[in-house]
Amino acid sequence: MWIEQENKLKRSFEFSDFQEAFAFMTQVAEVAEAQNHHPWWSNVYNQVDIELSTHDAGDVVTEKDHQLAEAIDAIFDDFDED
Repeated sequence: MWIEQENKLKRSFEFSDFQEAFAFMTQVAEVAEAQNHHPWWSNVYNQVDIELSTHDAGDVVTEKDHQLAEAIDAIFDDFDED
């Protein structure tokens, strides 16, 4: 679940292994590039941490962040079903 904290939407995602986490990040990267809205993220083994904020709006959470968060959730749901 996404939480809004420190002017960012934040969420952690856990996968079965590094390869699955990286595949998830690759799909998120494609969506982020299409939306021209790029997340801050980190990956350690099977965990991906993502933070979203809109730099052009002064580093606060905007509708762009919520839209990308929804798209990221949809991608994660596809992984969760496998």
